[in-house]
Amino acid sequence: MAPDTGIRAATHAPPATQILADFIAAHPSKGWSDAVEKEACRTLLNYFACAIGASHHPTLEAALAAVNELAPAPQATVFGRHERVDIASAALLNAISSHTFDFDDTHLRTIIHPAGPVASAALALAEHTGASGRQLIDAVVLGIDVTCRVGNAIYPDHYDRGWHITGSTGMLGAAAACARLSGLDPHHTAMALGIAASQPVGVREQFGTMTKALHPGAAARAGLTSALLAKHGYTASPRTLEAPRGLMQTYSDKCDWREINDALGERFEIAFNTYKPFACGVVIHPAIDGCVQLRNAHRLAAADIDHIELRVHPLVLELCGKTAPRTGLEGKFSVYHACAAGIVFGQAGEAEFANDVVARADIVALRDRIHATVDGAIGEAAADVTIHATDGRTLHLFVAHAVGSLERPMSDDDLARKFHGLVDPVLGASRAAQLREQCARLGTAPDLRALLAASREGSPS
Repeated sequence: MAPDTGIRAATHAPPATQILADFIAAHPSKGWSDAVEKEACRTLLNYFACAIGASHHPTLEAALAAVNELAPAPQATVFGRHERVDIASAALLNAISSHTFDFDDTHLRTIIHPAGPVASAALALAEHTGASGRQLIDAVVLGIDVTCRVGNAIYPDHYDRGWHITGSTGMLGAAAACARLSGLDPHHTAMALGIAASQPVGVREQFGTMTKALHPGAAARAGLTSALLAKHGYTASPRTLEAPRGLMQTYSDKCDWREINDALGERFEIAFNTYKPFACGVVIHPAIDGCVQLRNAHRLAAADIDHIELRVHPLVLELCGKTAPRTGLEGKFSVYHACAAGIVFGQAGEAEFANDVVARADIVALRDRIHATVDGAIGEAAADVTIHATDGRTLHLFVAHAVGSLERPMSDDDLARKFHGLVDPVLGASRAAQLREQCARLGTAPDLRALLAASREGSPS
């Protein structure tokens, strides 16, 4: 007989697994507003920008080399490249690539980056099955809803324990999207969610390394595989999410069950998706924004600055407190490097996190003059920035919400500039324009052939 562990658990939780399975299987196609539909297209545009932009990064090169050792069948596209691999590997690789730059979409309430696992799995399966653009969008919207609703229910406790919530909830959204694409009924969809719930991945210790990007990659592969297993009769507990020893209660003391079905089918979490203007951890965006705004308003150069004082939310130093980053990936988790880059360049895109930029003497000298202090009164979305100039001026700015937030969202033009800045160097301006056009008209596309042709290296077929 198992001992009484003394760990409390809710024994009468609502049937979250079946509630979500019924929703995935039965919700009408395009059963949402035009605003939600538009956000789905913006999410996919940002996703392709990030995945293609990083498609030749050493992280992706290493992952592709490992996949090729398995001799994959050429079933699906690796975006930004000419190679084709099996659908599970395509889900893995494209999600890794989409997250490598830390430039991907963010559901700010949970800090989940939902498109990486969900869109990567859905696109791989949709390419293989010949799905329409409409079917793909439906799957992505519903998959992201599942990911973020579970995230809403367990954040921040689950995240505070050290889990990387994109990986540890993303496999559920990927499974949901692939179950929808496969036309699974509610029972088999519940099985897909149950199988996926046994495969959460990712701890925050990996932030600043290549393995951080593995988390959405492994989640995408796990979700797709879970849907395929369920399709062929593989079974799981029908209560895997809500049971006392199921996913949610095992991985979080906070389980707000209302988040699962509150306005389900009426409010869609993709409507709250945001897109990063800076290629780094989102918690340091307010500090970067403040530095860039003061730089531009007062025409500051690094030499004009004696020192900078930052007052920030506790997560900033917990997640991004690296004082001496050695690589670009580590620089993305250094508020000191990111703010120094913002001052020197007036921006903090992917180029500002290159290895050689992180090591530049002027950047290092400036970052060493930046001091950050935790202030519990400052929210996650805010930062207080004070620049002490060498001429005696004290320049101050409180940033309540950074550019790229829901309160100050990236416009369509902003997103288009970001897209072309990442994709043009890989595919060329003409092909990038084709891909952007295909994303915009995806909802009426009879298939994905034109979209996928524009996303690959080489001549469109």
